[in-house]
Formats: sequence, C-alpha cells, structure tokens
Amino acid sequence: MQSVPRAGLRRLAMIAALALSAIACGAQQASTQQAKQDPGVTSSEIVLGATYPLSGSASYYYAIAKGATAYFKSVNDKGGVNGRKITYKVVDDGYNPANTPGKTRELVEQEKIFASFGNLGSPTNTSVRDYYNENRVPQLFVFTGASQWGGQYEKYPYTLGWQPDYQSEAKIYAKYILQNQPGAKIGVLYQNDVYGQDYLNGMKAGLGDKASLIVSTATYNAGDPVDMKSQVTTLKNSGADTFFVVTTPAYSASALVAMANLGWKPKIYLNDVGASAVTMLGVVKTLGRSEAIDGMISSQYLKDPSDPQWANDKGIQQYRDLLARYGDGCEVKDNFCVAGMASAFTMVDVLKKAGSNLTRKNVVDIAATQLNESDNFLLLPGITVKTSKTSHFPITQERLQRWETDHWVPFGEVVSSRG
Repeated sequence: MQSVPRAGLRRLAMIAALALSAIACGAQQASTQQAKQDPGVTSSEIVLGATYPLSGSASYYYAIAKGATAYFKSVNDKGGVNGRKITYKVVDDGYNPANTPGKTRELVEQEKIFASFGNLGSPTNTSVRDYYNENRVPQLFVFTGASQWGGQYEKYPYTLGWQPDYQSEAKIYAKYILQNQPGAKIGVLYQNDVYGQDYLNGMKAGLGDKASLIVSTATYNAGDPVDMKSQVTTLKNSGADTFFVVTTPAYSASALVAMANLGWKPKIYLNDVGASAVTMLGVVKTLGRSEAIDGMISSQYLKDPSDPQWANDKGIQQYRDLLARYGDGCEVKDNFCVAGMASAFTMVDVLKKAGSNLTRKNVVDIAATQLNESDNFLLLPGITVKTSKTSHFPITQERLQRWETDHWVPFGEVVSSRG
C-alpha cells in the first residue's frame, strides 16, 4: 500500500478542518435564523389570536370574529397566504377589562400567536396595550373606534385600529344637527368608559360654541343589567327632544324599547357600534311596530346586506357565499359579520404585502404606514383603507344612514370623518 506524504496528510487535515468549520458555521447560522424567527410563524402556518366576548351582554360582537374566521378559512382553502395557512384563536374575556390581561398572556405566552387581530372593545384593548407594545407583539386592527389608537401611535407603535374613530363619527352627527336642528335639546346616553366618553367628547367638539345644546346625560357601565328605563326616563324628563344613543347592541335595544314604551318621541341618533340591523329588527319585533325608530340616523362605511341596493352586488354575493360555507351560524344580515370579514380582508392584505419578510415589525410597519386598499369587497364604494407615515387611521370615511321599516337606507355623500 502506497503511503501518503506528510505534506499531503497535512493538506487533508486542513481540508477536513475547513469542512467541519463550514458545517459548524452553517449550523450556527441556521440556529441564529431560527432563533430570530418570530413566534407564531412556520413554513406552513401563521397563528393569529383575539379576545372577544363569547358570553355576556356584549356577545353580539362575537359575530365579528365569526365573519373574520369565515374569510380566513376561504383563504386557507385556496392555499393560504404565500403558502402559509392562517390559524385564528379566539378566547373569551367577557368584554371585561379585568379578564383581558390574563387571556392576552394566554394567547401570547401559551398559544404563541404571531399577532393579535381584531380584539374587541375600547376598555379591554386599553388594559393590554402596554403589554403588547412592551413585548413587541402586533395588536392590529382592534375592533374599537377610540381615537387613541391612531392618535397615540407614536407612543404605541404596535397598536392600530381599523374602523372610523368615534370622535369623528360624533362630529358628523353634530354637523348634521347644527344644519337641520339648530335648536335641538340633546340628551346623551353613553357607556361610562373611554368608548362612551370618546363619543361624548366628539359631539361636544362638533357642536363647538353650541355645546350647550346638550341638556342632559345619563350613563351605564359595561356589565350592568340590561335595563335602560331609568336612564331614558331621566333624559326624557330633562326636556330633551333629541336622543344620542352611545351604547353596545343589547343596551341599544333596551334604550330604544324603553323610549318607545315611555311615549318619548325624540329625534334619534344611534352610534354605528350599536346599530346592527339584527339589533334593530329585534327592537321592531319587541315593539310590534317600526314607527318608534323610523327616521333614526346612524352612519355606515360597510355595505349592508339587508339593503336592497346591494341585492345583486358581487361583493355581497361573495360575502353570502362565504358565510354559507364557513359562517358558523353568522347571520347574513348581521352587520358585525360583514365588519369581521372586511377587516380580515385587510389583515390578509397586510400579510401578503409582507411576503417572505414575515416579521412582527415588518407587518406593523406595513399596516401602520403603507396601506392603500381600494378593493375591499365589503366597503362602500369610494371608501379606502389607507395609512401613511403621517396618518394612522385606516378608515376615515363614512356615510349617514336612516332606518326605514326594516333596514338602513344610506343618504348624502361619503364624507371624511376626519375632515
């Protein structure tokens, strides 16, 4: 057997050492890349999570999560987003801000979500905003219109709203009142937290030097018994001839039924949050007539599936088809199902734009500064979802609507709620 010269042995040893070093370096790089991978993302899955009231007086809102889930399932059946399928984990906080922190930690620390999406409620989201931002977990498209989500973006860059903000919505009503009821005497019923106070502040700001038109206010707390008779009686006895209702759906229904039963016939303005068509149809059924709420004014930014004008609309037809396949009992005429599906479209849009750079930071940056969505199939024509480095309010346009017998009828032009 021929021997290998010592110089050759040394060369072979060096080659072997270099090969081992390269393997070790590659393993180290792979390990580093794996360590840098944000939780909730694999080559085949993106895990999102949310807190919602699956129980209690605010459980109406669970329909939002169902609408979103239906859209995510439809996307998954088409291969997902860039090859990854979306898993959406929804946990019950009962719309109680005392419960939300624990449920949020469950999602982030146990379920290992990549981002939260669509969390419901102003007080509940406020209770966990610090936690999400300190841990750099996206708190995206929270389902609440509190003005703080866009207005405090610099302080809380991982938190972003989606829907029009409450103060701006209230200013639209205030402008309408000044133009059409300059001598109005306004009574306001509102939820006594950041949600309700945002609307009240918006109404006062919109009325400006006519803020004294507000002659009386009454409040309730989230979780109170759903009986607004006492509050409505107080407002009626104040001499108010205009009723601004700032409530969640169950309390909206109670307030309107109490108003009718007390024989009070004010001009009614109902905030968008409490104006689900399903809720209003329940009021009509309870009263046995629609006259008590006919002419009531609210606002909209989404297509209403109960509005005859959308009967042959391709977007609403797509919505109906998706609910039929994936809706889990979500009612077609429920505006909250529409809202959930429309917001899920935006979430998917953001994930698509992130492409292979699917990190928490990149997703937040895209959502907060790079949205320009004009093709959302459930938004009213002319309304866009748009953000920039100087504007962190994704939807800023709305249109007024009026209740007539069994559905909402839009009127006027689409206006900027922050203009």
